[in-house]
Amino acid sequence: MKTWMCLVCGFMYEEEVGIPNEGIAPGTAWEDVPNDWLCPECGVGKADFDMIEI
Repeated sequence: MKTWMCLVCGFMYEEEVGIPNEGIAPGTAWEDVPNDWLCPECGVGKADFDMIEI
């Protein structure tokens, strides 16, 4: 599983954790997150996220 970080605010999206309170189940691949989804911390779109190594 991969982790994606918002380049604006540093919010982390971890595929194995998901964001259940936003309807994104654990195990949801980044590619399967809706394209209109916005960062819950700062409101930017998926284009402002990069995959990171942890």
